[in-house]
Amino acid sequence: MVDQRRSGSGARTAFITVTCLFFAWGAITSNNDPLIAALRAIYSLSYTEALLTQFAFFLAYGVVSLPAAAVLGRLGHSRTILASLALMVAACLLVQLSSAVQTYSLALLALFLLASGITALQVAANPLAALLGAPERSHFRLTLAQSFNSLGVVFGVHVGSRVMLSGDIFEGDQSVITDPVARIAAHAAVDRAFLLIAIFLVGLMALIWFTRRRIDDAAPPGDPLASPLAALKSRWAMFGALSIFLYVGAEVAIGSLMINFLNQPGVLGIPLATAGAMLANFYWGGALVGRFIGSFLLTRVAAPRLLGGAAAMAALLSFLAFALEGPAAAYCALGVGLFNSIMFPTIFSITLERSGAPSASTSGLLCMAIVGGAILPYLAGSIADVAGLGAAFIVPAVAYVGIVAFAAAAARRRSHHVKGAAMAPSPH
Repeated sequence: MVDQRRSGSGARTAFITVTCLFFAWGAITSNNDPLIAALRAIYSLSYTEALLTQFAFFLAYGVVSLPAAAVLGRLGHSRTILASLALMVAACLLVQLSSAVQTYSLALLALFLLASGITALQVAANPLAALLGAPERSHFRLTLAQSFNSLGVVFGVHVGSRVMLSGDIFEGDQSVITDPVARIAAHAAVDRAFLLIAIFLVGLMALIWFTRRRIDDAAPPGDPLASPLAALKSRWAMFGALSIFLYVGAEVAIGSLMINFLNQPGVLGIPLATAGAMLANFYWGGALVGRFIGSFLLTRVAAPRLLGGAAAMAALLSFLAFALEGPAAAYCALGVGLFNSIMFPTIFSITLERSGAPSASTSGLLCMAIVGGAILPYLAGSIADVAGLGAAFIVPAVAYVGIVAFAAAAARRRSHHVKGAAMAPSPH
């Protein structure tokens, strides 16, 4: 029987508020894609150096996730969320300072702090979205919340590309800015984008403050004594973490390189701002559409089966983006977004169902695995510098094959209760 406090109007209000958080970190994280193109031009960076932005950002997941799980157990959901948002506002202000002194390393530090706040948000919000309601609909709820995350991504890439990459500075194949005046203008564009983010976050803090009691009342009970390392003893938690590592690494690698990939004369040869719009509309837009479709399909199709099919298609399209040239390669790369759509929420909820560890600990481990967004894009960037951007798509292709293996294993193994989460076995 579902706990009444997680099945009434309070739970619905909490779920709506949590969904706003999903939208927020999607919009913020997606700004990394146009930011990479902007900083690469401002500081005359190689692909490997430019992708240090993703390394700094996603490194935070590896460093902060387990401590965030411990903080969540002690402070509760609303206070953890408010502290995370405050840290993110401070990080946005640090971006302004990095532009003033024109120091790339300071920008990387700001991104690390911004991601640290997002990490704590994810540790708190992902299990909430899965657990606020009937256990048998956990896949649906988390995928629906992730649909709004995708909406935030599309919104963020559009706004970020317009603010950071528009104008004469980035027209054509502009990979380096040599004019000091143009460089100052490019820095100012980056500053505007992160100032808008800071204002947005302050508004979100106000929303959380006014709904904090409903969130805490509807949240599953925490255990301040539960070890954040408990999930390391669960083989399913570890397997799920590996799958999250591969998925996020693949998705981020493709998104990070897409603008420059489409900009190449041998692919589409379009301006960076136009490539940014295509990234938003087709890659991230495909993920948005796919998550809404996936929310429907997950009420009818077994989650492991749907996950396996999506991962297999993503692997095929990634390989074709490597093997083909011109528009065919471009649209294969963009098409991966549609099949990425249900992967994160499905892997997350499948793992929560099968892990015997407390939900906060499992969530912390899964969020720590998002560090894949630091490592695989860096590897892809290194390959791009040596063999070209097309060759970099081998990295996500291999990663998606690993997710197929996780889905196949999950299809053979029934779920069980999650400790401290009152989650019943899934009918899938």
